[in-house]
Amino acid sequence: MTLPAADVRGGGAALPADLPQTPCVGLCSTTFDAICRGCGRSADEVRDWLWLDDAARAAVWQRLLAQGWRPRR
Repeated sequence: MTLPAADVRGGGAALPADLPQTPCVGLCSTTFDAICRGCGRSADEVRDWLWLDDAARAAVWQRLLAQGWRPRR
C-alpha cells in the first residue's frame, strides 16, 4: 500500500510520496514508556498499524514528520 502524496483528510501538509509502508525501523522498544524509541509511534499505533485506514496512517506520518522523525530509506 502506498500513502497518497497529500493528506487524505484534507487541510494538512502534504506527505512525501516516497514514504515506506510503515515507520518501523526494526528497533522496537516500548519497555520504559508508551512510545517506541525506534519509530516514534505509540504502542497502540504500532499494535493497530495493519488495521488503520489511510487517513489514520497519514495522521501518524504527519505527526512523526512534524516531530522530526526521518523514515528509513
